[in-house]
Amino acid sequence: MAEVLLLQGGILVAADGLQRADLLVIDGTIRERKEHIAAPAAATVLDCEGALVGPGLVDLHTHLREPGGEEAETVASGARAAALGGYTAVLAMPNTEPAIDCAAVVAQVLSLGQAAVIDVAVAGAITVGRAGTRLSPMAEMAALGVTLFTDDGQGVQDAGLMRRAMEYARGLDVTLAEHCEDESLAQGGSMNEGSLSARLGLTGRPALAEEAMVARDIALAELSGCSLHLLHLSTARSAELVAVAKAQGIGVTAEVTPHHLILDESCCADFDPIFKVHPPLRQPDDVAALRRGLLDGSIDAIATDHAPHPPESKDRPFDDAAPGMLGLQSALALSVEALGGADADPCRVFELLSRGPARISRLRSLDARLGGQSAQGGDLVIGEDANLCVFDPSARPVVEASGLASLAKNSPYLGRTLLGGVRHTVASGRAVVVDGRLC
Repeated sequence: MAEVLLLQGGILVAADGLQRADLLVIDGTIRERKEHIAAPAAATVLDCEGALVGPGLVDLHTHLREPGGEEAETVASGARAAALGGYTAVLAMPNTEPAIDCAAVVAQVLSLGQAAVIDVAVAGAITVGRAGTRLSPMAEMAALGVTLFTDDGQGVQDAGLMRRAMEYARGLDVTLAEHCEDESLAQGGSMNEGSLSARLGLTGRPALAEEAMVARDIALAELSGCSLHLLHLSTARSAELVAVAKAQGIGVTAEVTPHHLILDESCCADFDPIFKVHPPLRQPDDVAALRRGLLDGSIDAIATDHAPHPPESKDRPFDDAAPGMLGLQSALALSVEALGGADADPCRVFELLSRGPARISRLRSLDARLGGQSAQGGDLVIGEDANLCVFDPSARPVVEASGLASLAKNSPYLGRTLLGGVRHTVASGRAVVVDGRLC
C-alpha cells in the first residue's frame, strides 16, 4: 500500500519564495502542491499551521563516532538526534577509529547508515589514518560515492602534500574540505589567544593559526583548480579571505557553526570545559563578522560540527578536556537567532542549512543516490523526493539533557530557551518526527 502524507496549513519555503500551500506526498515523492488539498482517506495528516515547511536540513559536518567511539555516539543515535533537529541527511566525518580512509570503512559506515532514520553520507580522509603523511586511496572511496574528503580534527599540515591532494582530487572531480589550523601556531592551546586567555592562565590558539592555513589553501586551490571547502571558520579575517577569493573566481566554499555564531570566548571565563572547542570560541567582533558573512553570501553554509564526547572526556580540567560540543538538535533555532530572530529571512535560513550544504556535498543531485540516499535540498516542487523540515518559529522549547537523542550529553545550551522548534521531519517520504517526537 502506498504511504501517503499530507502536510497541511504551512508556509512553504520554496526556491521561488514563501507560499501558503499544502503538500501531498505519496511513496516518498511530492505529488501535489496547492493552497488546499483534501486529505485522501489513507493519508497521515501533519499539522503545519503557523509553521515553515522547508527542505530537510543537510549537515556537512557531523561526528557520528562509529566505528570506534560508540560510547559517545553511533550512526543510529546520531541520525535520531539529527532527525529531531530537522535534518534529513548528514555527512559523517572520517575521524573515527579506524579512520574512514579506505573503501572498506566507507562501505561499513554506509551500511550502518542504511538502517538509520535519515540519509547518512560519508566523508573520506585525505591521508591514510589522518596522519598527514600519505594520501589515502581517494579514487576507491570516490567509486563508492564519496564526494568530499577531509582530515577533519586537524588540517593537512604539509603544504606540498596538500597540493598533491588537490591535484589528485581535481582529477577525481571531488572536493577537499580543510580544518584550518596550523598546529605549529595552535599546538597546546585550549581557547582563543588574547587578553582573556592570558588573564585565565590558559594557553591560547591564535586566530592566525586558522587564517594562515585559510590563506595557504585558497592559494593552493587557485593553483590546482581543485574545489575547496573550508570547515568551521571562526574569525573575521578568515571570512574576509573567503570573500576576496570568491570575488577572484576561486572555487572555494565555507561554513560556520552555530556555536561560533552564538557564543564567544567569554563563555570560557569560568573554566567550564563544555565550552572548549577547536577552533575556539572567538571575540564578539568575530561573531558579528561571521553573521555578516552569512547574510552577504560570502559564507555558504551553517554546519554543526556535532561532536559528542563521553563524560570522562569532558569532566577534566579545561586544558585537558576533549574539544567539541553537541549541535544537531539546536542548530536550526540557534541559526534563526543569529540571523535576526523574528526578522530572520526563512529563505536565507533554509539556503544556509539545507540547499547550500546539499550542493556542496552533492546530495542535491539525483546521481547521488547511493546507499539508499535520496536527493536533498529540494525546491518543494512536484516530482521531488520528499525530504522536509517543518519548523515552528513560535515554539519556545527548553534544551534539556533528557531530550537529547545523542548518547553523549555535552551540550552547552542546557537550560536555554530556543527561538523556535522542529515540529515534523519527513525523510524520504516517511514521517520520522511528528510533533517534536521520534516516530
